[in-house]
Amino acid sequence: MSGGDWKEMYLAGCAGDLGLVEFHVKAGVDVNYAHPEFLSTPLVAAILAGQEAVALYLLAHGALPDLPSEFDGVTPIQAARKAGLRAVEDRLCELGVARPPPQAAPREGWLRRLLGRLGA
Repeated sequence: MSGGDWKEMYLAGCAGDLGLVEFHVKAGVDVNYAHPEFLSTPLVAAILAGQEAVALYLLAHGALPDLPSEFDGVTPIQAARKAGLRAVEDRLCELGVARPPPQAAPREGWLRRLLGRLGA
């Protein structure tokens, strides 16, 4: 990486610092890399942080529109739906990602199901 720093780009994306994200992308940082310490993609992280401009920039500069984030357990379109970023969701659909059903209910987690069975 000639001058770029993935961690700094990732954190800048979450903070909405588009200028710093641009710097690192232009320096050659891989926008699709998920660092082993983070296990999250910069695109999904920016979306979940509500950073629409950063997410759209990453998509315009090579972020894969369907690359899931292991840590967050969501795809970019699921993250956009969760964060309420309609413009990002629309852009992902323009890039060929299927729009999830409008009434998709979130799945109940295993801990809540277990506690429900135990009457807790």
